[in-house]
Amino acid sequence: MPFEGSCHCAAVRFEVDAQPPTQAISCNCSHCRRKGFLLSFVPAEQFTLLQGEDSLVSYRFNTHQIEHRFCRHCGTQPFAMGTNPDGSAVRAVNLRCVPSIDLGSLELQHFDGANA
Repeated sequence: MPFEGSCHCAAVRFEVDAQPPTQAISCNCSHCRRKGFLLSFVPAEQFTLLQGEDSLVSYRFNTHQIEHRFCRHCGTQPFAMGTNPDGSAVRAVNLRCVPSIDLGSLELQHFDGANA
């Protein structure tokens, strides 16, 4: 059952062709900590940007391996683009941008990105 998400102003909308996740990654790196992300990583082929490519701006930091995409209108970062260690393309979906997911029911996996 696919799930959808968007930025705050809905200029950027996406769909993930997978079951809604029951777990999320909570990272303490300087970027994720400040923005409060709850992330789920999905293969790129399961992610479809439905609208808003022209509204997206990119931000890269540290090793510049992850392309953080955010809406130029409302500033929300609904997803990021990167690669897995095996080289396969992946999308990091910000589950706070998926209204159908009960955030309180997610099992959190803490990742120490500050010291990685």
